[in-house]
Amino acid sequence: MTTPRRVLVIEDHQEIAELVRLHLVDLPCQVDMASDGKQGLALAEANAYNLVILDLMLPGLNGLEICKRLRGREVYTPILMITSKSSEFDRVLGLELGADDYLTKPFSIIELMARVKAIFRRVDALEAAPSKRPKKIQTGELEIDFDRRHVTLAGAPIELTAKEFDLLAFFASHPGRVFKREQLLDKVWGYSHSGYEHTVNAHINRLRAKIEKDSSNPRYILTVWSVGYRFAESVPTNV
Repeated sequence: MTTPRRVLVIEDHQEIAELVRLHLVDLPCQVDMASDGKQGLALAEANAYNLVILDLMLPGLNGLEICKRLRGREVYTPILMITSKSSEFDRVLGLELGADDYLTKPFSIIELMARVKAIFRRVDALEAAPSKRPKKIQTGELEIDFDRRHVTLAGAPIELTAKEFDLLAFFASHPGRVFKREQLLDKVWGYSHSGYEHTVNAHINRLRAKIEKDSSNPRYILTVWSVGYRFAESVPTNV
């Protein structure tokens, strides 16, 4: 018998929350529910969840702030954000803060369940695959500690968001390989967010500002014009 996954639904509209809960139970999932942001954050921080379904507009504490705080923790929990806002800014901001996926209200319950199952499949695949990646990678003055999710440049710590670290770690694990923006969205964000390739550009620009001595002449994350990006295969020290 399949062990139920534990899911937290943070949604202040009772009818929507109950509808989501009923379908999650059928997967099967054990579902906890919160109707305001502060209660939801407290539950998320106190318990281990396989997924958090998070509304953007919440009383007490909004979903973006909750997402930001959860991504500041060492434990990674997938987040599916739900928003009644249809603006591109809100969707992109949610992804950049570390949400794994999003849905805009009104949404079909079939699509929601498809997104949930896709997140579970990705997590299962990552856990089942034996990791060939080393615990640390050092190139030039840049050192990436995968276990600690810690990055240093010339010995000085570099503060990265969760998604910035994920993107850098993915690049560094595939030196020399060229990736299109759509591929990076799929591999790092875990879902093909069609039309939001500029999210990748924004993250790369911020990464370059943090890890490159001269972001206009990068040594680590290189642009392959008309194609995408690649991570340098080797970088000399003290250049």
